[in-house]
Amino acid sequence: MSLSVYPERPLLTGFAGAIAMAAAMGFGRFFFTPVLPGMMSGIPLSAAEAGLIAAGNFAGYLAGALLASQSWAAGRERGWALGALVATALLLLAMALTTSLPLFILIRFLAGLASAFAMIFTTSIVLPRASGRPSVQAVHFGGVGAGIALSSVLAFLIQRAAGDAAHGWRMDWLAGAALVLLMVFWVARHLPPPMAGRQGGAEPPMRWTRPLVLLTLSYGLFGFGYVVTATFLVAIVRMAAAGPAVEAGAWLVTGLAAAVSLFLLRPLAARIGLGRIYLLCLLLEACGVLASVLMPPVTGALLGGLLLGLTFMTVTAYGLQIARALAPESQRRALALMTAAFGTGQILGPLVAGWATQWSGDFRLASGIAAVFLLLAAVLSVPLARPRAVTGRG
Repeated sequence: MSLSVYPERPLLTGFAGAIAMAAAMGFGRFFFTPVLPGMMSGIPLSAAEAGLIAAGNFAGYLAGALLASQSWAAGRERGWALGALVATALLLLAMALTTSLPLFILIRFLAGLASAFAMIFTTSIVLPRASGRPSVQAVHFGGVGAGIALSSVLAFLIQRAAGDAAHGWRMDWLAGAALVLLMVFWVARHLPPPMAGRQGGAEPPMRWTRPLVLLTLSYGLFGFGYVVTATFLVAIVRMAAAGPAVEAGAWLVTGLAAAVSLFLLRPLAARIGLGRIYLLCLLLEACGVLASVLMPPVTGALLGGLLLGLTFMTVTAYGLQIARALAPESQRRALALMTAAFGTGQILGPLVAGWATQWSGDFRLASGIAAVFLLLAAVLSVPLARPRAVTGRG
């Protein structure tokens, strides 16, 4: 995959990053959500087994994020990013070739590792070129939501084509792998190499202030709370028998909302501050988690998907931005520790949700637990919402 010339076109670089994020995150991480109901009925898988598979993916993402946060790949980020995207396509393909629970967990662990590498190394290329251009950053991170939306459409079309076939879920994974491979070729053509001279020196040890401790705990609870709906939303709709169109529509709404969330909420963040927008989004997300299981199926699924999409990318982005503001001398260390807290929550969330659903027979208990965790995350973040608690702005 050779390229010749990379003129300085930040917006084109942002779009290349968006396509990479769509492949690595929208498909590599979150395609499991719309495919899961077909796997649960076609293999079959229990809710607890589905939680184990999801936890494997998030464990791989945590391992990949912590590995990629070090400096061993400095200057070679582009090659590692493209390699991780190719691995993502191959691992999507591998999901169609087995029905073994241990192999599913292993494949999804490796897919999480690959998606973390692709996301972090691509972002390290795009963001230096987006300096002073918030629109480029928003385009780049909006790729996650665009990938989720595209995955929902693809899963719906495959389901329509396969009908009630027991192996329709295999077609989902095969089609996803083919689409990601096409995305890799586009990214390889338009993603430039990293800018020279970006490597920083050694950082001083972390200074654990009270706001940073509260933020880190809150961010870990958020990882637990959001991931339950992000993993099981389509399965929740399937259990409510709302129909394939609502299943696809809920996940499509999630993706579209996530794609534009940073654009929509940036003016509000600039007005009220990072701490308050972070708190507000946690509260909205808790409402969406409860709506998905307590409201009528169609309304609950669409509202739950909408609020999930509007908030999970903004909480992620603004949480990391607050951490950088609270630890200006040790930003890489702060981001790594925030990632560790978030990743731990993500791993535990699907496990607890799967077991709770297996025990209770539906997703209401699991979603209630997730909402409580999100509300606790919001309570911990209240001191950060006070005036001048965080100096950064959206």
